[in-house]
Amino acid sequence: MTDRRLAIDAWESLFRAQHEVFGDINEDFHDDTLNQAEYDVLLTVTRGENMTARLRDVTANMLISQPSVSRLVDRMVARGLISKCADPDDGRGSLVKATDAGAALFRRVAGAHGRAIAERMSLLNDDELQQLRELTAKLRKKQPSC
Repeated sequence: MTDRRLAIDAWESLFRAQHEVFGDINEDFHDDTLNQAEYDVLLTVTRGENMTARLRDVTANMLISQPSVSRLVDRMVARGLISKCADPDDGRGSLVKATDAGAALFRRVAGAHGRAIAERMSLLNDDELQQLRELTAKLRKKQPSC
């Protein structure tokens, strides 16, 4: 059985590291260009075929509620960063697509953001980064209930 105190200490360390790293790299985002939430939407959308994604897939990748994602998407449509239309394969769903302007802005911010992430994470060597990725993936898997 896992040592409870060690588990709590490890959790606190992980939480504080995530908070500090996120604070450092969050400086890449500005409300006058692209904020973190808008970046996350465009990240999902630009990875899709023809820079398009189902709204439900965008919502699944976000750490905010579905109504908040819907409002965010509507604001991004108004800003000309994405377009939104009915999903022909799902009468209740919507598709969102990056506009040329949205994709260009995303690429510009993503380049700077990627460099900031790489710089911050360069404190770890490649083996440690691989191990970190494996450990966090393991933590993200839900454990069966007893």
